Amino acid sequence: MTFTRLWPVFTSLLYLLNIAIAVYSSIMLISSKRDPVKTLSWVMVMMLLPYIGIILYFFFGRNFRKDKMFSRKGARDLGLRKELCKEMLEKFEDRENIPQEVRRHHKLVVQNIRSAYSLLSANDSVQIYFSGKEALSAMLEAMRGAKTHIHLQSFIIEDDRVGNAFKEVLMAKAREGVEVRMMYDGFGGRRLGKKFLGELQEAGVEILNFSPFRLFFLPPIVNYRNHRKILVVDGHIGFLGGCNIADRYFDGGEFPEWRDTHVRIEGMSVMSLQATFLLDRYFILNKNLGRRRKYYPYVDAKDKELLAAGTAGGSRYYAQIIASGPDSDWAAIMQCYFTAITKARDHICIITPYFIPSETILNAIKITALSDVTVSLMIPERSDTWLTNWGTMSYISELIDAGVKVYLFKRGFNHSKVLSIDGEYCIIGSANMDNRSLEHHFEVTSVIYDPECAKTIEDQFRKDLSRCTLVTKAKWHRRPRRNKFYESVARLVSPLL
Repeated sequence: MTFTRLWPVFTSLLYLLNIAIAVYSSIMLISSKRDPVKTLSWVMVMMLLPYIGIILYFFFGRNFRKDKMFSRKGARDLGLRKELCKEMLEKFEDRENIPQEVRRHHKLVVQNIRSAYSLLSANDSVQIYFSGKEALSAMLEAMRGAKTHIHLQSFIIEDDRVGNAFKEVLMAKAREGVEVRMMYDGFGGRRLGKKFLGELQEAGVEILNFSPFRLFFLPPIVNYRNHRKILVVDGHIGFLGGCNIADRYFDGGEFPEWRDTHVRIEGMSVMSLQATFLLDRYFILNKNLGRRRKYYPYVDAKDKELLAAGTAGGSRYYAQIIASGPDSDWAAIMQCYFTAITKARDHICIITPYFIPSETILNAIKITALSDVTVSLMIPERSDTWLTNWGTMSYISELIDAGVKVYLFKRGFNHSKVLSIDGEYCIIGSANMDNRSLEHHFEVTSVIYDPECAKTIEDQFRKDLSRCTLVTKAKWHRRPRRNKFYESVARLVSPLL
């Protein structure tokens, strides 16, 4: 039998196999009781794109929160947080035990404790940076002063000028006898070469690759990445925010300016950052470092009592660190955003580089704006990802119709992930306001209950307005038809972004 005669039979079998797999995958997807919009989107993709749709689903659509791929059972660091959170909730049953500075926001505080084991803790200082140049320079300075250990975690680390500056400091401190650990995401750091990593290891740096990127293997590839940016020095100083370790976060790269927001915290909240880093290390190595004093300098009897009470001497910067990811019982950062937005009484300032919100967050923003709360949203006019940029633009019409003030950042790229609520507290972290960050990635954010910090954020927001254009209904509705078409296509696949 010739190949020509066999070919139609072969293609027919492939077609039937594709239908069978698509039907089976669709049934499994529907039975998983996910968001119906996402479910329908994936079913359409699998049916309309033979073979390719199924591959895309396995790479981008699987729900590993349910599959429990990232189980952390047995991690003692999480046990410590659970123990302290239980004590804190018991004390906070009487509102008089809640520090006066945060009593107005007690519902958000308690929600964060329950959904993310997020301790309310007091800190000695909080410093906010509004550019990668400032933040990365401050991180290098803190690392140079390390005495016992450095724990560095970043979604992206590149072998460029900034990456090598960090490498040199890490190597120098490791040679001095300081414990140094560097963690990067397998996808975000996929361009790191053996030479770069080998030099670090030779100097004594522990290298941790979170979920290595392997192109020809099944998921996770783009979903379920570790998007956190954490630096802990000696258990006392911590950094988190939007800055990765690469030249473009320092000098802007292809953009004339790169705006970002990062925060330095000194005090008890660093314990939560430390625990988040060590839990991620536990996932990679299945090994615990234990509750050594040098990692957790606030865990003796007196400090545990202070932590459980949410108070500490003369410290006044109260904060919660929220870590969320596929391993979480709850989408804790999304829930924090939702409560913060819906509880606002006067005004909200939001900055995000990517705006592909869930229906929950989108409706929260629109309803809050309709309720006579001033909601200001700042997004980049031009993104570093074209599909996400069109997806973001697809939401503008309904936002301005609801009364949201939408500002397009024109001078460069604003990579900040920030909210300020009523000038009373602010949220700064690594999580974008999109489905991927809030549901699929490992993220970390801080809620800082301090009017001074909120004012600092809002002052910078007002400065940034000089680099923005306010979107008006009349002008937006006159945009080219091709733009509207691109937005519609991007919006159609937005549940998958």
